Amino acid sequence: MQTSSPALSLAVIVLVVLFLLTGFGVYTAFGPPSGGLDDPWDDHED
Repeated sequence: MQTSSPALSLAVIVLVVLFLLTGFGVYTAFGPPSGGLDDPWDDHED
C-alpha cells in the first residue's frame, strides 16, 4: 500500500538537493575553504 504520491517524493528530493547545494555554498564561502578565495575588488585599488 502506497501512501505518498510520486509528485511529493520528487518535491522532497528536489528540496533536499537544493538545501545540500545551499549548505555547500555557504560552507565554501564562509568556512575553512574560503581562505583560498580572492576578492577581485581588493585587487584594483583606486
